[in-house]
Amino acid sequence: MTKLIKCIIFMLLLILIVLLFNIFDIKSYIMKKIYPKKYEQYVYKYSKQYNVDELLIYSIIKAESNFNENAKSTANAIGLMQLMENTAIELTNEINSTSTNLYEPEINIQLGIYYFSTLLEKYNNIGLALAAYNAGMGRVDKWIEEKTIKLDGSDLENIPFKETNLYVRKILNSYKIYKDLYS
Repeated sequence: MTKLIKCIIFMLLLILIVLLFNIFDIKSYIMKKIYPKKYEQYVYKYSKQYNVDELLIYSIIKAESNFNENAKSTANAIGLMQLMENTAIELTNEINSTSTNLYEPEINIQLGIYYFSTLLEKYNNIGLALAAYNAGMGRVDKWIEEKTIKLDGSDLENIPFKETNLYVRKILNSYKIYKDLYS
């Protein structure tokens, strides 16, 4: 085959692929595989109960465990929402629950959403709540007190811990993608 014929075939294939993407919304299909809504029954139930946007919760779960219910970090955070056992025990007492099996998806999601809802209530800012979820309330309170970051969360890029700074950005980016895909 001549170069011209190969080029024409290539261009036709490229046009066909573009048309297929538009007709079958392949991009959306692929993105929903990358940004899934797993454990919907639990995320929906407890997001409504604790008044937290479920798409934000999916973003947290994706960042924390990538939907692996058996995840365990080097810091011993456990499950889908990567909770510490001591935190889980405190949360279980607060909501009058009886189980702290953090490998159980429903329990992990309930406790994680409840905990995140308390952070949202305390800081009244998603970015600050995410920073506290990652680095702890004590650190976030200290950063605010020292004026490293503002109470209104308008300067989250100043979060001094690189891991927490990247964590907040990652989840906020993921949250935007979830909203674009599912809203």
